[in-house]
Amino acid sequence: MLLGTAGALGAAGVAGAAGCARVPSGDSLARLRSQGTVRLGIAGEVPYGYIDEQGEFTGEAPELAKVVFRRLGMANVQPVATDFASLIPGLNSQQFDVVSAGMYINRERCAQVLFSDPEYQMLDAFIVAKGNPKELHDYRDVVRTGARFATGTGYAEIGYAVAAGYPEKDIVILQDQVAGLNAVESGRVDVFAGTALTTREVVRKSRKAEATEPFAAIVDGREKIDGGGFAFRKTDAELRDAFNAEIHKMKRSGELFRILSRFGFTESEMTELTAKELCR
Repeated sequence: MLLGTAGALGAAGVAGAAGCARVPSGDSLARLRSQGTVRLGIAGEVPYGYIDEQGEFTGEAPELAKVVFRRLGMANVQPVATDFASLIPGLNSQQFDVVSAGMYINRERCAQVLFSDPEYQMLDAFIVAKGNPKELHDYRDVVRTGARFATGTGYAEIGYAVAAGYPEKDIVILQDQVAGLNAVESGRVDVFAGTALTTREVVRKSRKAEATEPFAAIVDGREKIDGGGFAFRKTDAELRDAFNAEIHKMKRSGELFRILSRFGFTESEMTELTAKELCR
């Protein structure tokens, strides 16, 4: 899932945008209830948040947002599509009210925005040629074999590969997992790294490629399990807290899993992790 590099790229933009933007003062929750509309920043990544073939916005995060925000008194949920690196700058410059893109929660991003507790947790996996001829099961295998390695623009997997010892200059950066599948099928790269969910979904109909078993990246000697959540401006703690309260109700009732399972999530990807833990 998109993560560290995009966060770093976005940091300068956030600083610039936040410095010149007028952040509304007062109670954002009350303001949005009065307006009846909440604007959601999405990044066009299947299955997290995207516009479908009928022109409707959907994905695990937007569908979750539709339920939660309507319960919070906002009947109109309006998507605002942008590229991933622009999500945090766009949030802080008020192009939208909330980031609804299943964004990974990490320390760098937590310095810029507030996060809800994650709605899911996620491991990594690879897209490889059928039969996995190079026996690539984690980033250490990629380094050991010198495999031609690719991942997506702004993906967390860039940092994970570098942490394992892969030269950053040699990483092939592609638009998304579909481009990754095409690159593996054509033999342009040996492996494309993404989330376990996106890789298993994109290879379903492929005759030339398959997804590896999920695994945890090793960073600083520790297994890295990621979690994705909604992002809010630093001034919007009350809105974030109200959102969290609804998310926790949905976790307890099983409603959260019923929504996410429509997009390929499994029980193993449900989580009790908190934003506080992931922000460390």
